[in-house]
Amino acid sequence: MKKTRILTPGPVMVPEDVLLEMARPIEHHRTAWFRDLFKQNHQLLQYLFQTKSQVITITGSGTAAAEAAIVGCCPEGHKALVVVNGKFAERWTKVCEKFNIDHTDLPIEWGHGATAADITKALDADPKIDTVICVHSETSAAAVSDIEGIGKVTRDRGAILIVDGITSVGVLPVKMDDWGVDAYITGSQKAMMLPPGLGFVAISERAWERIDSGKTPALYNDLKAYRKSLENWDVPYTPAVTLIRGLLVALKGFKERGIENIWHEASTMAKATRAATEAMGLKVFAKDPADSVTAMLLPDTIDEGALRKTMRAQHGFQIAGGQGHLKGKIIRFSHMGYLDSFDILGAIAALELTLIGQGHKVEPGAGLTAAQKVFAEAAAK
Repeated sequence: MKKTRILTPGPVMVPEDVLLEMARPIEHHRTAWFRDLFKQNHQLLQYLFQTKSQVITITGSGTAAAEAAIVGCCPEGHKALVVVNGKFAERWTKVCEKFNIDHTDLPIEWGHGATAADITKALDADPKIDTVICVHSETSAAAVSDIEGIGKVTRDRGAILIVDGITSVGVLPVKMDDWGVDAYITGSQKAMMLPPGLGFVAISERAWERIDSGKTPALYNDLKAYRKSLENWDVPYTPAVTLIRGLLVALKGFKERGIENIWHEASTMAKATRAATEAMGLKVFAKDPADSVTAMLLPDTIDEGALRKTMRAQHGFQIAGGQGHLKGKIIRFSHMGYLDSFDILGAIAALELTLIGQGHKVEPGAGLTAAQKVFAEAAAK
């Protein structure tokens, strides 16, 4: 059996102790056992989001949690600004369109993140906007936005800030309360180190006031129902009990390691990968690179599909390609999940061999040497 290491930006590799916990016999969810489990998870989720606010757990993907937040926070009479700088940002525009939410798109070139100045300019241009929807780490383009700076703008303007943190929560610095974010979203299959199937959204008091101010055109994704059940450490609909059980093990691991240490480890892996990219004669695609995923721009001489196939079949590394207009042009390495520096070094070595096999001129070991220097410097501090 050939070992496969997953470096895609979700799903990610899952720790053995989490997998073993999820292999235990199934338990019923309308029990004191589940309520105790759910309470522990909630407290640890607050640590992960760095918030005192309620964190809602929804059985579904991160998209389910995002839809719940957008629909709940944008009742009739409100207008949203949707920052569109990638494939996933485009999805939040689709949610607004589907639910007839008044909105304006703010297009930003893929590879760039949104800044406080971008949001200020958009709000100045349209005083009706009272909600901002932004992706923290745009996975498709591997770009990061300045959520801390944007949060200051929205607070000063009295606007609600909804953040897609699906590839940022648990891997990048996320400080919901300090930054003034009103709804922070993530999913289980990214930095949470679980299989797909759970969505999470942390909701501020300001966001709850907005949600309570209007009717929610949803049933399963109605956050009010989840809040009511949460009073008894329960959920309104049948939850993914096995995933929620594994979640507790994963969250305890975050707390034991320390969230700041995890942020630092991810940052170091990203820096090492970017250094290796340049050393191998490739280019980092994002102008505002995220530390959760690195996108590498390939030269026209490289067949992206064949490269990824070789990486998996011959070397045991599964990486991601591009999406939208970047399909066939970039490859992406994740820095989330059950990874360490040696997984990154192994993937870089495999990429070097694959590039050489396709005729790309790179000195064997060039990428590895550049990455190792970054890891060595981090270890010396």
